[in-house]
Amino acid sequence: MLVRILQVAAVLASVAGVLWAALALSFRAEVRPVLDRIRRMNRAVTNPRQLRTAGQPGAYASVVNHLGRASGTAYRTPVVAVPAGSGVVVALPYGAGADWVRNVLAAGRATVEHEGRTLRLSRPQLLTARDADGYFPVKERRLHRLYGVDDFLLLEGTDAGEPPEGAAPGSARNLRAGLDV
Repeated sequence: MLVRILQVAAVLASVAGVLWAALALSFRAEVRPVLDRIRRMNRAVTNPRQLRTAGQPGAYASVVNHLGRASGTAYRTPVVAVPAGSGVVVALPYGAGADWVRNVLAAGRATVEHEGRTLRLSRPQLLTARDADGYFPVKERRLHRLYGVDDFLLLEGTDAGEPPEGAAPGSARNLRAGLDV
């Protein structure tokens, strides 16, 4: 009986490894159907859960507060941000064309909730992996290479405090939490 359980466990581990490798390759090759499916899952499941703790001290993720380019709607998007002087650098696994990135670039500013602080940031700049590598620990850089993450966003610090114009964090009426990957 124990042998059978171990055999099944080995098969399941092998299948999981193959699926993980397929996912990594699909991400690297930017296979649209795979990326779109992951993006939809993140919007529906992962982001709302991530937003429960994102931005708090010790949390894995930070939160970017930004406004929609056309609608002016306030959004909250969980991201992995690392400190960069008075600002932050964010890896862009979906590329620079993600809606939230385009919103921040168009506005020229955003606020980021990071480690329990709200940072008012501006002057967004796209960086290459080569330019951004120094900000990330070795483990993160390996993951970026594995998944083909080539785009990064640098936001520079201005002053602490308020959200972008028109945003009202905490107002359920004008926030679509985590729906803008």
